[in-house]
Amino acid sequence: MTVRRTILKSAFVAIGLAALGMNVAAEELDTLKENGVIRIAMSGAYPPFNFVNDENKVVGFDPAIGTEIAKRMGLETEIVTTAWDGIIGGLLANKYDAIVGSMTITAERDEVVDFVGPYYSDKRAIFTKPGSGISSLEDLEGKKVGLTLGETHEDWAREKGYDINTYKGLPELLLELENGRVDAIVNDSIAAILAMTEKGQEFEMFGDPTTEPFGAGIAIREGSPQLAAEMQKALQSMMDDGTYLAIAEKWIGADIR
Repeated sequence: MTVRRTILKSAFVAIGLAALGMNVAAEELDTLKENGVIRIAMSGAYPPFNFVNDENKVVGFDPAIGTEIAKRMGLETEIVTTAWDGIIGGLLANKYDAIVGSMTITAERDEVVDFVGPYYSDKRAIFTKPGSGISSLEDLEGKKVGLTLGETHEDWAREKGYDINTYKGLPELLLELENGRVDAIVNDSIAAILAMTEKGQEFEMFGDPTTEPFGAGIAIREGSPQLAAEMQKALQSMMDDGTYLAIAEKWIGADIR
């Protein structure tokens, strides 16, 4: 564990303890059902998984999945957008009840939150402009690499020792690559491919051969196994009855389980 990770973990724990009055968190499912609403968080800057449309509404694969899970639990959904680098801290501070924002399940995160899912899988990829001459991880040495602040890719790039710039979300990454302010960007492959194809941005890409595919999960505060079980049951029922596939085909164009 790097020093940076240790600091992040300590900060998350401190925020959580302060929010909970240093007591063990009570089971949250009853409280949510009593209120009738579950607040789900995401960045709102990760198309097509979650983004703000022309009507200023947060839409995409993530809110659709979160809303359907809530519906099957008898709950309304309130969507909260927040900066990605502070999203776990906000969960632990009780600013919302779950993160449904394409969060990669990692051992580090699993130490401070509980995960439901995974609800899709993806792999890290590196994207460049055509003709860049960058076709391997070794070619990134000495190049400017763009990443989203707070994502697992940022930790990976720092450990590799790359020269990096960080941004708030995928739209900024694509713009920086297009304008030549970075030589390459690192992102989950599906979101970047779809976003660049949608805007007609030409690109070349290659996968990270050092990393296995990863799962994206729904993060909730620790200590609520009934809530986790209810959400997992709702997610599984969506996958079983075809609802998940319909949502995936609408927003992604493929089954991404």
